[in-house]
Amino acid sequence: MQIFSRLTKLSTLVMIGGASLVTLIISSVLLGTTKIPVIDVFNAIWVGLGFSNEDATATHRIVFDLRLPRAIFAAIIGAGLGVVGVILQTTTRNDLADPFLFGLSSGAAAGAVFVITVTGDILGFWTLPMAAFLGGIIASAIVLGLVFLLKDRAPEKLILAGLAVSFFFAAITNYLIFAGDNRAAHSIVFWMLGGLGLSRWQTLPLILGGFIFVFSYAFYKRRWLDGLLAGDMTAKSLGISVNKLRMKIFFISALATASFVSVAGVIGFVGLMVPHLARGLVGALHGKLLPVAALMGALLLVASDIVSRLLLAPQELPVGIVTTSIGSIFVFILLIKTKNRH
Repeated sequence: MQIFSRLTKLSTLVMIGGASLVTLIISSVLLGTTKIPVIDVFNAIWVGLGFSNEDATATHRIVFDLRLPRAIFAAIIGAGLGVVGVILQTTTRNDLADPFLFGLSSGAAAGAVFVITVTGDILGFWTLPMAAFLGGIIASAIVLGLVFLLKDRAPEKLILAGLAVSFFFAAITNYLIFAGDNRAAHSIVFWMLGGLGLSRWQTLPLILGGFIFVFSYAFYKRRWLDGLLAGDMTAKSLGISVNKLRMKIFFISALATASFVSVAGVIGFVGLMVPHLARGLVGALHGKLLPVAALMGALLLVASDIVSRLLLAPQELPVGIVTTSIGSIFVFILLIKTKNRH
């Protein structure tokens, strides 16, 4: 009876969250500096999907080529950051761990800034996403290499290695900004603060692949992740190779996060907040936690993107400013709760 009650609760949460997400995506497509009637929005999507022979107009392009992919990208990236935050907090046993703790964001930023200030769009539209992706992967490889050389591969060593690499790539980024063309500073700052302006159908496979990869692996290993909650010694007694699992989780998280950052820039605090919110609803076991975290991450980022577009309309605010503002309040509340608990 208790198991049935828990399943009912999870199903209810997923249904409510799914309906809310669809509502937010529709609202994101409808809202903007250019007001478009609802019937025209659905007609534009119909034409864009190829179900109508009607010629595409400017309205069709705004809806199908700009607003719709942006809303879908926000949902996928938010879901992915939520899942990555869950598994990193579990494997590092650090409640403040998030996808950008281990040098990923700094490496991706360095790659993007190098393209903006030095090479330019030598590969066309794919130049910036690929440079950011490679930067994140290189930073992750350095972190993994540093940890691999250590005999003690405890979670705190992984965090320290990530911080060291993060500072190193931050220095490179600052040098490129200072030495490069000052006219590119606005583009650099906007990208480093996070934004979904590069959301295009061409790059959908990149972020969708990153999300499917990390979610599938995490859900497949959910029992192992549950074992880590009891501590390393207990996990080892259950036959779990803790160090190997931790390194695999970090590598997969790095690949997924690099794919998200390559399109959306550095969007902070989503991966930190969502796991805590999801645990408060369904507990710490990953069979329920992972799907709920993915759903909540999608809701958070789509809603934040709507706010970022409307707050200073017609000017667009970087979505990272919105998520960071919410995140700072969240961390403050979290610290107060922790103090009261002790």
